[in-house]
Amino acid sequence: MKLSSLIRLGTQALCLGAISWVVAANAAAAQEPSLEQRIAGLEAYLGNGDPTATLKNDAGEIRKGLTTASVGIPGPAHNVWLMVSTALVLFMTLPGLALFYGGLVRSKNVLSVLAQCLGIAGLVTILWWAAGYSLVFGKNLASPVIGGLEFSFFQGVTSAPNTDYAFWISQNVFSMFQLTFAIITPALIVGAIAERMKFSAVLLFVGAWMFIVYFPLAHMVWGSTGLMNGVWNADAAIKSIDFAGGTVVHMSSGWSALVLAIILGPRIGLGKEAMPPHSMVLCMVGTAILWVGWYGFNAGSALAADVVAANAFCTTTLAAGVAAFAWSVAEYFDKGKASVLGLCSGVVAGLVTITPAAGFVTSGSAVLIGIAAGIVPWFFCTRVKKWFKYDDALDTFGIHAVGGTLGALLTGVFATTEVNGALSTNLANLVGKDLYVEQLKAIAVTLVLSIVGTAVIAHVIKSLFGLRPTPEAEREGLDVNDHEEKGYIY
Repeated sequence: MKLSSLIRLGTQALCLGAISWVVAANAAAAQEPSLEQRIAGLEAYLGNGDPTATLKNDAGEIRKGLTTASVGIPGPAHNVWLMVSTALVLFMTLPGLALFYGGLVRSKNVLSVLAQCLGIAGLVTILWWAAGYSLVFGKNLASPVIGGLEFSFFQGVTSAPNTDYAFWISQNVFSMFQLTFAIITPALIVGAIAERMKFSAVLLFVGAWMFIVYFPLAHMVWGSTGLMNGVWNADAAIKSIDFAGGTVVHMSSGWSALVLAIILGPRIGLGKEAMPPHSMVLCMVGTAILWVGWYGFNAGSALAADVVAANAFCTTTLAAGVAAFAWSVAEYFDKGKASVLGLCSGVVAGLVTITPAAGFVTSGSAVLIGIAAGIVPWFFCTRVKKWFKYDDALDTFGIHAVGGTLGALLTGVFATTEVNGALSTNLANLVGKDLYVEQLKAIAVTLVLSIVGTAVIAHVIKSLFGLRPTPEAEREGLDVNDHEEKGYIY
């Protein structure tokens, strides 16, 4: 081969190599996000938005390899916000609810109430880790009624965000926040059955109730494929809204509590002997803890310290204070005196009723909700309970079922896109118009599931193991008979 041919071939090879290098370099460069895209990722952090939004093409797809440092990374401030909120919600149950209920029972049963709340916390934690979180927030079954099992035993539940629910919060933190909701919900039922249900029966009931009532209902309302998740699921059959648990927490526990109380029957001596609270001091302390912890409950449900959380913080405070005053006014006109118990009950009723609406309504609407919360639950606790003679020992039904149902309905009436822009997507044609109809549908589903599920579980446990202690044990008190301990040593 001539030298000139060799030179020509070598030159061609070099050119081809150079061209290939340029093409490869350009391809690599094409995978790099622009400065604008990088800045947009940081802005998404501040606005609690999607860090991948500017990386997507018109088809909503991200070119392979294209990413920024903000994608898939939890935000420290967001995690801090939710960890604090999680601690506050757990604080509501232990010690808040435990002290609130504990002060309202007779001294011989104070430890039994504390033990039931603490026992429920332990049991639900195990169930949540094993399957509960997955059944609520999983989606591999693509079911509107129940989640999947992809997160069972916390498989894949790491510090990386689950972007189906939050772009900037670690999934393990999100799961703990939701766990505290799962803990307090069955613990609320304790108030209706206080002083007359065995500790073992309580745990058996709660274990079954979580799978039959709570997990499906929570998925239907808050799961990304849920039947009643009007905010996140465009295909939801019922386009209802529930910001922090009017249906999931308060309606489910309150209506279940009524059914269980009726099946149990009244306490021995009810109506024949006095059964006053043994310590209104404990009740007042528990109420104060509940009020403080409720900010984690409601404001924390915004999943960021943003404008929605700020609104929820404000509406929660207003509703609680107004309801306490309204309950006391109703009590004053009824009996001529305003009691500490009435003030405590009004606070809790206001907190319950505003819960589904907190992040969706204005402060003015919160005041109206607070007035309703102070009057309607008061009427059920003081009048309806006497008329029908059911033993709702600590007014779980009157406050939580009635308040939760009232709040769910009023949320449909007062919700506005001015407060929460998320209502402008799937619900744009319903807000301010027919949203209350969707709320009524959600209320109906919650009622059926809670009542039927509770009735079946209670009757099965009653027939197999029994629900109540012996009459002698009940008269002596559950502290000694269930736990061989006393709350007070004199």
